[in-house]
Amino acid sequence: NVLVVGASTGYGLASRIALTWAYGAKSLGIFYERPASGKRTATAGYYNSVALHQLAAQDGISAESINGDAFSDDIKRETIDRIKGSMGKIDILVYSIAAPRRIHPRTGAEHNSVLKPIGQSYTSQTIDLNREVVTDITLEAASEQEITDTVAVMGGEDLEFWTDALLAEDLLAQGATVVTYSYIGPELTWAIYRDGTIGKAKEDLETRVNTLDKTLSDKLGGNVYLSVNKAIVSQASMAIPVVPLYMSILNQIMDTKGTNEDPIAQMGRLFTEHLGPDLSPTLDAERRIRLDDRELRADVTAEIIERWGQINTDNFREISDYNGLQHSFRNLFGFDVDGVNYDEAVEIELNL
Repeated sequence: NVLVVGASTGYGLASRIALTWAYGAKSLGIFYERPASGKRTATAGYYNSVALHQLAAQDGISAESINGDAFSDDIKRETIDRIKGSMGKIDILVYSIAAPRRIHPRTGAEHNSVLKPIGQSYTSQTIDLNREVVTDITLEAASEQEITDTVAVMGGEDLEFWTDALLAEDLLAQGATVVTYSYIGPELTWAIYRDGTIGKAKEDLETRVNTLDKTLSDKLGGNVYLSVNKAIVSQASMAIPVVPLYMSILNQIMDTKGTNEDPIAQMGRLFTEHLGPDLSPTLDAERRIRLDDRELRADVTAEIIERWGQINTDNFREISDYNGLQHSFRNLFGFDVDGVNYDEAVEIELNL
């Protein structure tokens, strides 16, 4: 039995796919997506989930979903009721939310996350996705309030709330596993990511993971893990300055070396080599699973640094896979998919 919080896109969706078809897992997915209304299409994540339901049903595998704000107490209660009514205790909880905003369920305060450096402004090169030119960008340092708000949205408090709620209702199985995701990346991205506001949130997440691990181990003989994953093309990652240019270079190098992984392949590796029945994860000194090992290989990072110093508007299509980055981003929303006739009429009002 698997509960995936943040199940409609990215690593959350990939986790659900991997667990469903590696183990025939019965899954409940939580996400916040907009269904179709009139002539307005649903969000891509909604259609992803409809497709997962259909494919699971074809294979006789149970898949259910709840569409609503996972940060809210109401959705947690609805989830608990659904688990009690149709699932039984949860063996694996996957927490994979990347959100720009959170209404705190206890205080009612609104928190908005920002992507900013800490301490001083930061200037680097990036790719302007609208003009398709390599250009410099300067980001001003975050205020203390912006840091606090980003930690409130992207830190580990909500994972703690979910785990505590399930424990309080005795809905985690003996030996249950909880896993959430993070990113470290190479040093050239640290100012905007690891050492920036998002990095502070991830520090909070790591701290709470280790505290929760002790709680779950004492109560159920279970574990809570943090998996550090590879950079992937997503709505969230494409919004981070510097990162799209970095990913364009990274993907070309890893494709050439035959080491690149899409989200499903990455989660397939996580749940068949590290987390699953009769598996023990390989951990680093900070108790983290490192699925970014191929991204941070010395030969890969050395080549990235070399190209980073050479790249400009005239050559970025040659020494990076910018075209592949565009293709992958369009794929997230159902465009540029091989074999699809986009002139054909299609039903947009699909129900879960």
